Amino acid sequence: VPSACEEELLSCCGVSFSGDLPNPSGCRPVPHALVLDFNDPFSTEVKPRILLMGLRRSGKSSIQKVVFHKMSPNETLFLESTNKICREDVSNSSFVNFQIWDFPGQIDFFDPTFDYEMIFRGTGALIFVIDSQDDYMEALARLHLTVTRAYKVNPDINFEIFIHKVDGLSDDHKIETQRDIHQRANDDLADAGLEKIHLSFYLTSIYDHSIFEAFSKVVQKLIPQLPTLENLLNIFISNSGIEKAFLFDVVSKIYIATDSTPVDMQTYELCCDMIDVVIDISCIYGLKDDGTGTPYDKESMAIIKLNNTTVLYLKEVTKFLALVCFVREESFERKGLIDYNFHCFRKAIQEVFEVRMKVVRSRKHQSHARKDKRPTANGTSRLPL
Repeated sequence: VPSACEEELLSCCGVSFSGDLPNPSGCRPVPHALVLDFNDPFSTEVKPRILLMGLRRSGKSSIQKVVFHKMSPNETLFLESTNKICREDVSNSSFVNFQIWDFPGQIDFFDPTFDYEMIFRGTGALIFVIDSQDDYMEALARLHLTVTRAYKVNPDINFEIFIHKVDGLSDDHKIETQRDIHQRANDDLADAGLEKIHLSFYLTSIYDHSIFEAFSKVVQKLIPQLPTLENLLNIFISNSGIEKAFLFDVVSKIYIATDSTPVDMQTYELCCDMIDVVIDISCIYGLKDDGTGTPYDKESMAIIKLNNTTVLYLKEVTKFLALVCFVREESFERKGLIDYNFHCFRKAIQEVFEVRMKVVRSRKHQSHARKDKRPTANGTSRLPL
């Protein structure tokens, strides 16, 4: 469970939770009527949904708690099995802005009384979690049924398969399990004549950073500005002598963009550790004597020199985002040039934010206008007076 300071940071960055944080099993049940209220196309464009699905005890709720609630992986051992649909809004910024729906493993949303079409129609990504340490034949059957039904309703859904709990497997067993699940899942689709459905597979565990990296890849697919952000990062590093740069959401440690060079897992882990250090130190020493203030603000920055002649450089971009760079010591001697280029980069990011917010406001205005024009019971339109 986050400390009081960390909880304040989560709150000020706009993360809203289902239930109270100290209660690990606290979930806000979603009424059946609310589940079916997906008729507004503009709302789904503004805030896409991510569905967490899978069999019981596959680790869905643990993933959600670790990534978005800063819960310790060991504490997830005491989580109760989810028995209601839980919804969580993640609204850290204009880029990280979506809803997560956690579906209990035992729920049969293909029951005739359950309108599953309305659920899939507004979904951006469907994450199906498979327990790699269990017999996954039943999970594969459920995966096939879910994917085929969802694709018929919404062909634009991104299907993401988390092969979870791989921390208990050897490296050879991990590779073999991924190959077997990948082969069987795609063979089932081919037999059904649905080869055009693309499934993405990830090896994940809550005991390392693999779950954060996998969620990063999922979220990036839901960010329409991703090509612009990647291009800005490429320009920034090429003109600053930087080897690698990540644009991080400081709350969840999801990186929403990086440059075009390959991502190394160890590099990503170092970035996550650096963000933890900055936030923890700021929570202890960065607040005023009366405890007021924000642990992460526009003055936040950090420099860490590693023992391999590499420098880690963190700078605040917005109150939600941080830029973490890997720089050689000889290149970091031109820190003034890096800071000037960073100033230009941050200005460009703010312009992208402004464009995004204009689009959001325009869509909300159109949505309200459409609702106002709906006919009332006596047949007249609901036009504003």
